[in-house]
Amino acid sequence: MSKSISKAEKERIAVILELLDKEYSTEIKIYLNHETPWQLLIATILSAQCTDDRVNLVTKDLFKKYKTLEDFANADIRELEADIHSTGFYRNKAKNIIQCTKTLISEYGGEVPKDIDELTKLAGVGRKTANVIRGNIYKEPSIVVDTHVKRISRKLGFTKEEDPEKIEYDLMEILPKDHWILYNIQIITHGRTICVARSPKCEQCFLNSYCKSFQSASICDMKRNKNEQKK
Repeated sequence: MSKSISKAEKERIAVILELLDKEYSTEIKIYLNHETPWQLLIATILSAQCTDDRVNLVTKDLFKKYKTLEDFANADIRELEADIHSTGFYRNKAKNIIQCTKTLISEYGGEVPKDIDELTKLAGVGRKTANVIRGNIYKEPSIVVDTHVKRISRKLGFTKEEDPEKIEYDLMEILPKDHWILYNIQIITHGRTICVARSPKCEQCFLNSYCKSFQSASICDMKRNKNEQKK
């Protein structure tokens, strides 16, 4: 942790991570089904603005139809669009998948690169997708900033940023490396079960004592109640 933060804040972060470990375990797992690194890469490209469950439904048949990188590289774009239509943004995704797989074959011998700069040169691959690959395939300490990580990290007071890349760097500064991959996995689960975007279960949340958003809301409620009592 190189970021200049107080001892109390370090202790708060440590407790939050300990509670996440206890509640969700420290098992490294990924929700996108795959058998090879390139399948995970394609699944992650498809997951943009789409749920993992929907992607898994699509790739169940997709990876049976397109069994190799060459199958994707040589795919008819209109046919591939139809195959992935339900994941949304299917035109861009189909174009990117074909271009990405062609590049993997022509420049990387069919292997998915490990370096983040090489990964982000691939069509359809941003830092989020690159870090999914680095963290889950190559076990490189990486922080994946998806919608859950962005929203909940802001609630916890780990960052004030809106830009995913800036959030990534903020989290790299305050989280120990052994939690970089794990944090994303745990926060996804937390965001799906308790800190749900549309209806967060704040009163039931085991982190509410350490959540700056919840504490701030509680203080506002107390002040509002006091003002109402004075009237």
